[in-house]
Amino acid sequence: MATKYKRYNIPGHAHELTFSCYKRQQFLKGDKIKNLLVESIVNASETHNCAILAYVIMPEHVHLMIYPRDKTYSISGILKSIKISVSRRVLNRLRELNSPHLNKMETRLKSPKYRFWQDGGGYDRNYFSPDEIRKQIDYIHKNPIRRGFVEKAEDYKWSSAGFWLRGEEGVIPIEVKDFPVL
Repeated sequence: MATKYKRYNIPGHAHELTFSCYKRQQFLKGDKIKNLLVESIVNASETHNCAILAYVIMPEHVHLMIYPRDKTYSISGILKSIKISVSRRVLNRLRELNSPHLNKMETRLKSPKYRFWQDGGGYDRNYFSPDEIRKQIDYIHKNPIRRGFVEKAEDYKWSSAGFWLRGEEGVIPIEVKDFPVL
């Protein structure tokens, strides 16, 4: 049974969300799957009225810094919107193709038989201090450097570092105007 995580849905807080692929496998390696995830993140941000402040999509995990605009919101609901959309689409497509990649997602349980995302709530941390938010955004952007994918964070396509360091829009629109303290 999945552990229930305590979420603090506090108005005015930004949230750093980190979630991983099943058994930290590199399911997010290809551009097609990353584009599905981007679409899901953008849709969830619109549905749940939250600004995306920063992101990085790594081959086996994702970091998002979001700012919910509404006084009442659910981080669990936002994560569910993102993750379920991607996993359903991917699993349905792999089943249609009878793909051997399904074996990597097999749980050996009756239900769910397959998983795209690691079970559980992932990592969620609240931030309200502008300095802490900026530090965490910097940490998020350094992921591809630490892994040796790029020398400069802003050169990684699947990150908001280009927006923060060069003012260039990336694959997901960044909405700092909605966040009052940045």
